[in-house]
Amino acid sequence: MNNGHKVHNTYTVVGTNIEEVKRQNASSGMSYNEVKALLVQQRRNKEQPNIIE
Repeated sequence: MNNGHKVHNTYTVVGTNIEEVKRQNASSGMSYNEVKALLVQQRRNKEQPNIIE
């Protein structure tokens, strides 16, 4: 998230570094909802009969 610019760390009241949390979230992989959507799509694709032309 730096992009060559100086990053000003912002902290919550309890001391959580918001920029660090954003950085870690960006590199953590798929979210729960993204995984759910992927599984639904894969199941739909599997249930559809193969069309051979």
